[in-house]
Amino acid sequence: MGRLVSIARGAGIALLFAIIALCLAITIIPPFLDRLYYEGPASRHYDGARFFNPDGAIEAPAPPGTSRQGFIARWLLGNDDRPPWPLGIAVKPARPASFAAPRGMVATWVGHATVLVQAAGLNILTDPIWSDYASPLPPLGPKRVAEPGIRLDDLPKIDLIVLSHNHYDHMDLPTLKTLWERDRPKIVTSLGNDAILKAQGIPATVLDWGQSVSGAALNGLAPQAVIQCGNYEHCPDYRVHVTRNHHWGSRWGTDRNRALWSSFLIETRAGNIFFAGDTGAGDMGWPYEAKRYGPIRLALIPIGAFRFWKGQMASDAHIGPAQAVEVFRRLGASTAIPIHWGTFRLSYEQWDTPPKMLDLYLRCAGIDRKRFAPLRIGQSLPVPTVSPVPVGAKRCDERAIRALE
Repeated sequence: MGRLVSIARGAGIALLFAIIALCLAITIIPPFLDRLYYEGPASRHYDGARFFNPDGAIEAPAPPGTSRQGFIARWLLGNDDRPPWPLGIAVKPARPASFAAPRGMVATWVGHATVLVQAAGLNILTDPIWSDYASPLPPLGPKRVAEPGIRLDDLPKIDLIVLSHNHYDHMDLPTLKTLWERDRPKIVTSLGNDAILKAQGIPATVLDWGQSVSGAALNGLAPQAVIQCGNYEHCPDYRVHVTRNHHWGSRWGTDRNRALWSSFLIETRAGNIFFAGDTGAGDMGWPYEAKRYGPIRLALIPIGAFRFWKGQMASDAHIGPAQAVEVFRRLGASTAIPIHWGTFRLSYEQWDTPPKMLDLYLRCAGIDRKRFAPLRIGQSLPVPTVSPVPVGAKRCDERAIRALE
């Protein structure tokens, strides 16, 4: 018995020293991990060293009464009081066709912020992540609770990847390297992120907010030009506009905001696609900026990870369901898919809180639920064509909303 007590005591001391070492590492090591990803002239969102949100700064998440280092250590070790999540979610992986119909658009939710959008012969991926962990130190950190909705081997050839920022749950280097070596897609991202990709042998097209790039068929042509392709089934015509949102970026803490974050408006022959990336509300002017490019057939809007500590009702870094409904309304999109929930446990809401709250806020806004309905991971949605739908407010079930809050 005494030997067991001695072993247990030794194990406890070892664990204590491991936690202390991790806390010290979080405090001491990051200054040596700072990186200069981008150098350029100062602008309305770049001060010559770091990027910033012109509509207001985002503070690093940390609950009241604790340090940021302690918060990160408990988060990595899973030693906090977040609501429990399921250990696993059953997923029936999709096997998508090679391409969508000439004017068709089909979207398949792979999980988290990863969506395969097939639009008129063009295959697009948003923030692809197939790794099991969204972390710099796996197996520490957030672990996937649901397998990807498409097996990597069943993924059709990808023409275009849009990459919103450099957080690990959005910039997954192993996945990006695999896709680059397999398909040689065009990867479009915002300033500074190309330096991280280049170190892995992955080339990218890097743009600032307000800049655009076209696919091969559109290069050098006026926006009104008529495109002719020899193979109509696979005709990767597109124009990507890098647009503003409200977020931040970092790989190691002290490299905070060395690279820019963004959303995207993608013009295709089947209609416009908006990908919000990872974003807080900010001034809520950025949805109107994306809307100026024309009617949006499909919008991909995040709804999860909006509570960073117990009792918090909203996060400046991530919109929740209430703000997501307002973003949808301001975009004037015909259809939207809620993303950034139900895959990695990143914050304090329960696994199914975001879609439940979304349903309630859609009712409050008088929006047909089918226009912004959650998909199952692996579920595909044939996206309807753009059509204006009237919106009229209805009576809200305030008790149900309070219960979820």
